[in-house]
Amino acid sequence: MKKRKLIFAAATVLLVLAAGWFAFDAWNEGRDKHKYFYSYSMFSEMVDEGRIEEAELCPSEIRFKVQGDDYLYSVENPDSPLLKERLLINGVRVTEKKDGTQIVSIILDVIFYVFFAFVIFIAFRKFISPNTFKVVHKTGVTFDNVVGMENLKRDMIQIVSMMQHPKEFAERGIRMPKGILLEGAPGNGKTLFAKALAGEAKVNFIPAKATDFESMFMAIGPMKVKMLFKKARRKAPCIVFIDEFDGIGTRRNYSGSAIETENTRIVTALLNELDGFEPSSGVLVIAATNSISALDEALIRPGRFDARVSVPYPDEKARIQLVELYTKQKKLSPECGVEKLAESFKGFSCAKIESVLNRAGLIASQQNEDCICERHVRLAMEEQRSAK
Repeated sequence: MKKRKLIFAAATVLLVLAAGWFAFDAWNEGRDKHKYFYSYSMFSEMVDEGRIEEAELCPSEIRFKVQGDDYLYSVENPDSPLLKERLLINGVRVTEKKDGTQIVSIILDVIFYVFFAFVIFIAFRKFISPNTFKVVHKTGVTFDNVVGMENLKRDMIQIVSMMQHPKEFAERGIRMPKGILLEGAPGNGKTLFAKALAGEAKVNFIPAKATDFESMFMAIGPMKVKMLFKKARRKAPCIVFIDEFDGIGTRRNYSGSAIETENTRIVTALLNELDGFEPSSGVLVIAATNSISALDEALIRPGRFDARVSVPYPDEKARIQLVELYTKQKKLSPECGVEKLAESFKGFSCAKIESVLNRAGLIASQQNEDCICERHVRLAMEEQRSAK
């Protein structure tokens, strides 16, 4: 709203100035009463003879003064491109006057360029906004909030210790990994685990996803990559989490198309940034992907991503914990035990288990039943399959 008001105020000022110019021009025209007209041939002879003292070039006429004469004379302006040069060669003081149409044209040009610059500025701020990547100082999630993944938690405890005490490990010649690659099916908690790692280590957390680097303008993606890592260095110790990593880190293809060119630039920018910070800088990159095979080999080599961790489907113990978590505020029928439900959810992701149980609760509510029974769960699972 403030920006629109500023534009309106600027346009109003320019219009007032234009109106003032027209009024002054009309008054100026009216006060030149002593004006005598010459033929252009006579004017030309007087120029050659050096009798013209000064001349004002107007769009439709030439106003001039003759040496030793106070009167103002005028002649039709032939609009010759060589006229001004000829006058100057013959010692005439020359001034030029623009008419109202030219003034308006200049004002409109200025308004257009100001508006165009404003639009470019807004577009630039939209696509390269400093707030694109927000820093989360406290995620509010720890390993206690992550169900299952016990082996993964144990492996990450040392990473947490490195981020909390980097100097101790550096003195022993041990560097902190630059990056960790999480691979697994969607819905198994890769994002939650990254947040939990940041919460456990008590460090800053910057979440990003592949779509954050997409833009309708070329070269914006690589600029955003640089912006992300620049912010991460300032906020170190920090964990940078990039979700849907296969959306920006795919193998480079030099086919020459605009999309492939932009993808190549983004991957190159990632390579430069991952090589550009020291292991002791306190920045850890965690990338989540559904398919490591789609990623560029140079991007995920050791030294850039030192660890590849598979996030599996929840095992039986984890499924029991998930069912207990997602049915905490739901009432189950006696025939629908937690262990029995956990067994029926074998091969389900965490997100899918939550979705099925939520849908089963809705079905039970639609049928005016207080408890969730096997029938409701079965119907919810059938709806999941038919939706594929």
